[in-house]
Amino acid sequence: MKEKVLLGLSGGVDSAVAAYLLKEQGYDVTCAFMRNWDAYANNDILGNPTIQEDVCPQEQDYMDAMAVAEKLQLPLLRVDFIKEYWDSVFSVFLKEYARGRTPNPDILCNKHIKFDAFFRYAQAQGFTTVATGHYARVSHGESESVLLRGKDANKDQTYFLCEIAQEALAHTLFPIGELEKHEVREIATRLQLDSVAQKKDSTGICFIGERNFRQFLHNYLPMQDGDIVDIVTRSVIGRHQGVLYYTIGQRKGLGIGGTKGPWFVVGKDVAQNILYVTSGNDKEWLLSTSCIVTETNWFSADKPQGSYACTAKFRYRQKDEAVVLHFIDEATLFVQFAQPISAVTAGQQAVFYQGEVCLGGGVIDEVFDGDISTTQKLKQQVEQ
Repeated sequence: MKEKVLLGLSGGVDSAVAAYLLKEQGYDVTCAFMRNWDAYANNDILGNPTIQEDVCPQEQDYMDAMAVAEKLQLPLLRVDFIKEYWDSVFSVFLKEYARGRTPNPDILCNKHIKFDAFFRYAQAQGFTTVATGHYARVSHGESESVLLRGKDANKDQTYFLCEIAQEALAHTLFPIGELEKHEVREIATRLQLDSVAQKKDSTGICFIGERNFRQFLHNYLPMQDGDIVDIVTRSVIGRHQGVLYYTIGQRKGLGIGGTKGPWFVVGKDVAQNILYVTSGNDKEWLLSTSCIVTETNWFSADKPQGSYACTAKFRYRQKDEAVVLHFIDEATLFVQFAQPISAVTAGQQAVFYQGEVCLGGGVIDEVFDGDISTTQKLKQQVEQ
């Protein structure tokens, strides 16, 4: 009897080719389109100028998914997780932004929607396995499954999968993990999947899509402009559009002129609505030597004892950094950097690797430069 697989078909080229590959490999494949955001009910139309009265981008994705399913002769379900997405992803996203932190909604979405709500739905419908079009690989062992980087290093998405549970990973397939992006598009072109073969990769917030980000957030976290302050001279050098909308290390979009730059964001005082920056000559304000990571998901039940050397990514596009970590408790890590790292940011994700293996990840809770937190360091500078 064929293994029953429920594949998340997004209306993009990656999941389309994943569906084809699973069918070719002999699986009993059913596709499902997840609808997790209602732009009209959530009153964010003004935040998305791409929404038209005739068809919104999510509905276009659904039509593209239907075209793929019809071409591949596979059944397509449509499943709503709008409430689950709002409660477990978007509400958390807003709360973290209101604290002045910059969370990663794609990681939250994978953790709570694709590999929890969707996984539970699949089990309830009698499917033994779920699959997605992520650029990642998984090795299923007798006792545990191991998450591996995708073959295409430029597209590897294990960073965004670091928080999914071992239970879900053990029943997941990533069919395109052994392929590079150009190979995926070539397969789609050969199969004449015209609706997706050359379709632009989706960007923006997971399931919400592309839009003017500040304008979109303004619907939920109203803007309040304020002072931009040079952390070294403590002089006001400009005005920001809302301190919540900036992230540590940000260089573009600050609107600061003059010849001293480039300028970088080094701190945010949410209570006083002040954005602190430094010029390119004072980038030591961005450097840190260690951090505390909380809410850690470790794929293996066998956690390292004592100090453990591995590598870490502190942002998706950053290179791997050598670190030594130590578990403080079941879900909290102290992470020491081999050398100072720039723009490690509270609220973002730290993801850990041993070679090709993704070990897990968690939320950066506090960042240190030597024995002092970077927040306290900035506070002392301001108070001098």
